[in-house]
Amino acid sequence: MNKHSMMRAAAVVTAAASLVVLSGCSQSGGADDGTVTMTWWHNGTDDPLNGFWEEVASEFEADNPGVTIDVTAVQNEELKTKVAVALQANNAPDIFQQWGGGQMADQVAAGKLLDISDDVTDELDLIGGSAAGWQVDGKTYGLPFSLGISGFWYNKALFADAGITEPPTTLSELDADVQKLKDAGIAPIAVGAKDKWPAAHYWYWMALRDCDSEVLQQASKDLVFDDPCFEQAGDDLEAFVATAPFQEGFLGASAQQGAVSSAGLLANGKAAMELMGHWNPGVMSGLTEDGEGLGEDLGWFPFPSVEGGKGAADSALGGGDGFSCSASAPPECVDFLKYISSVDVQTRFAETGAGLPVTTGAEGGVTDPNMLALLDYRNSAGYVQLWLDIAYGNNVGGALNDAVANLFAGQGSPADIVQAMNDAAAQQ
Repeated sequence: MNKHSMMRAAAVVTAAASLVVLSGCSQSGGADDGTVTMTWWHNGTDDPLNGFWEEVASEFEADNPGVTIDVTAVQNEELKTKVAVALQANNAPDIFQQWGGGQMADQVAAGKLLDISDDVTDELDLIGGSAAGWQVDGKTYGLPFSLGISGFWYNKALFADAGITEPPTTLSELDADVQKLKDAGIAPIAVGAKDKWPAAHYWYWMALRDCDSEVLQQASKDLVFDDPCFEQAGDDLEAFVATAPFQEGFLGASAQQGAVSSAGLLANGKAAMELMGHWNPGVMSGLTEDGEGLGEDLGWFPFPSVEGGKGAADSALGGGDGFSCSASAPPECVDFLKYISSVDVQTRFAETGAGLPVTTGAEGGVTDPNMLALLDYRNSAGYVQLWLDIAYGNNVGGALNDAVANLFAGQGSPADIVQAMNDAAAQQ
């Protein structure tokens, strides 16, 4: 560890308390005595990421006397709401989690973010094309620290117990494996449908497999969803949900909070699979008593191809995590973003197993076989689609997630999903 590393207690904020502390944001910035206090909100509520970010903040403080960083770790779903409320109230933290895409473009249009383009040219040279999601009209408003993809995380031991020798490569093979697991008395797939977006990711993947990449790219630009492939994605998802592949009580389960969340069920051997992003091993390790997750029993495979779909079988769905500085943040905020993007910090981030680094030179920190598999698939994919709720922006993305959640609950149809997106787009 860096010689400056120190562990401090992280504040994990509940949904109710998160609104109360908003008033504290305005206290950040420079003081008369030359000291600077910055507020930082991130979603790494569990170790190893929680402790890692605490160390990074402590290191920066030690290397920059007079700078204090008030760190707040907030559960992912709560953080999205918390950031939106703070930005709307012009009371945002100096540094906050930034997922890029259409949501960030909306923040830029509202004048909420700091343009850091001229200050991060060296960092952009090392990050390369991975920075595109944090840029609007050629200007940079944030820096990613991880860029990964999603797929199925699975328990190798439970697969073996059900007689499954190889991960499925087609949707029909996945259906067959689901049945094998059910026959063996094993919950096939865990999903945190209560949080909506984990359920919606199934529709995202179906759309990626059913739609040509050019259709998806055009839809992200004009927010028109009239191609038949969008409804076909819903048809395929509806048929999959009808096979009852998920754990009991999936509609009320969260994705990442506690042992009974979808990540917790997989981590503790209570379910065989979970469709989730690259961050899942880091989340799972914090949800087991030994802090190790599934260990060597954890495996990963990409979302299977869909028979008859127009999307390429090697396309990937993903996105990244990054940070932005609010428009009123002090100059030290940009320095902190640059520090997070440094080869040293990025290499150590990769070593935590919580994500895939973006800075050239940090690849050596990726040693876990599963993360190497993700890195290889990401680098070889013919097309990588940004998470659709991020790509389409808050209004359309939110309507999409809500509509898919309704379908999971048996209260909506494939056509309703498309209609909800078109209606939301028309209101923008």
